[in-house]
Amino acid sequence: MEELVDAKLVENIGISNFNKAQTERLIKNARIKPCNMQIEIHPYFCNKKLVEFCQSVGMSVTAYAPLGNAGRTWKSADEPIIFDEPVLKEISKAKGKSITQVVLRFHLQRNLVVIPKSVTPSRIKENFDVFSFSLTEEEMQKIWSLNKNLRFYSEPIAKDHKYYAFHDEY
Repeated sequence: MEELVDAKLVENIGISNFNKAQTERLIKNARIKPCNMQIEIHPYFCNKKLVEFCQSVGMSVTAYAPLGNAGRTWKSADEPIIFDEPVLKEISKAKGKSITQVVLRFHLQRNLVVIPKSVTPSRIKENFDVFSFSLTEEEMQKIWSLNKNLRFYSEPIAKDHKYYAFHDEY
């Protein structure tokens, strides 16, 4: 990747699904430090420690699956659904915004980059309408309280690999 930067084929390097130890090792050994980490983040998996670490070393963080992606085909029947959370319904109603907009705003106020998936023009437009309001500290804390450290994308097929990132706390 560094050779691509040198050749001016890319401007920056980003990484995805690294844990703290892997990221520290990369930063220590790389000539060009990655500028962004993409990791799973949603109200049930706030990934606070890893986000804080990345931001402390000057890396931006992109929230993958920022809405939890309830449409996963492998979702278990007893798995909670973010859009059913009373706290989010309450904040959504108070703000006159959708739950999606409230969750995206939560991430933005954490200084995260969000990449919600949508192919529907009306939803894409809705996803952009998150800059006309902000959440209070109390509302932010209510959303933080939803954290269950529940990872939806743990890639269990790779769990025995020596570099599997999700054995460590963060």
